[in-house]
This record gives sequence, C-alpha cells and structure tokens, in this order.
Amino acid sequence: MQSEIIQKKEELFDNPMDLFSSWFSLAKQSELPKPDAFCLCSMGDNGFPRGRTVLLKKITDEAFYFFTNYESDKAREFAINPKVSVTFYWDEPMDCQVRIEGKIDKAEKEVSDDYFASRPRGSQIGAWASPQSQELGSRESLEALVKDTEERFAGIDKVPRPEFWGGYKIIPSRFDFMLMRKDRLHDRYEYRLKAGQWERVRIAP
Repeated sequence: MQSEIIQKKEELFDNPMDLFSSWFSLAKQSELPKPDAFCLCSMGDNGFPRGRTVLLKKITDEAFYFFTNYESDKAREFAINPKVSVTFYWDEPMDCQVRIEGKIDKAEKEVSDDYFASRPRGSQIGAWASPQSQELGSRESLEALVKDTEERFAGIDKVPRPEFWGGYKIIPSRFDFMLMRKDRLHDRYEYRLKAGQWERVRIAP
C-alpha cells in the first residue's frame, strides 16, 4: 500500500483541484488521523493573521466547504476581508503539504441544510446552544445552555438548522503542492489562476 501511495502521489494533473482530490483520496486510504483537518487563516481586525483548524466536509470542481457559526470571530473576519489561506499537511506515508489561497463566501442554503441534517443530534443541539467565540463564565454555564436547548427541542424529531450556522466555500486562486524528499530537496508545484486558466510551474523548495 505504501509503495502504491508513493507512486500515485507523484502523478500530476493540469487542474489543481484534480490533483488535490487525488492526494486527499490517498490520505484517507493511508488511514492518517483526520486527513480532512486543515489550518484556515484569516486576517483579524487587529492586523494579526489568525489560524484555526477546521474540517473539510465537501469538495466540488470549484470549491472547498466547511461549516461553522456565522456569528463567530472568523465569520466576522471573513465579512471584512474575504481573502483566506489554507494549509493541509499529511504525514508519512503521504509526506505532503498543500497550501491554498482564495476567497471565501457563504455556502448555498441547500448545502448547509443538507449537511446540518446529516449531523448527530448532539452536534445539532450544540450548534444551537454554543455562542461561539463569546466569553463564558464557566463550563456549567455552557452545559446549562445545552440543557435548555435540549428541552426546547424535546419531542422534535428533526432539529432545524439555525440561521446563524452554516457552510462556507473557499474558491481557490493559487495552490502550492509540496512532495517531501530527502535532504529537504522537496518537489514543489505552484498552480496560478490566470484569465480563468490554471498555469503550473515548478518552484524551488
């Protein structure tokens, strides 16, 4: 399996979305812990870049999707500056890194509804109960919010998606793929979107 992964990850594609999908599939086959986890960076209102780990939940030919609270700190940052950067790192046997730059926008309502409906009930309750990024007095205050929410939806089979919670889509304009090699002489390929077409170049490690 490891030799197959090494061979397949060296295949290149003209479209970076195809290359990413190939690597992502290999990362999942490698049984790495949380291959869908990535670092998402936005620009804070204090001028400092801010990163956090989120989970990739959907890929299309044009975008990457994740889900969160629309009243969180990151959501407010997206509204001010929709430019974001993304970093995936997959350890051995993949030993690859992918960096992505692009613009972010809210996902289509239907996408958010469908994903929310697929979540476990506890996660649905948590989305309603947690005032994400706001200060809490104690753990007990959060648990009280959860209890109140559970009581609110008791007897209701399908918990509706809150308007303040849903998906975002990242539309990429630049990719940096890096294959780790010995002596740090890595293979790096940059894809740049120019006039609607992807241009691929090799860059130094």
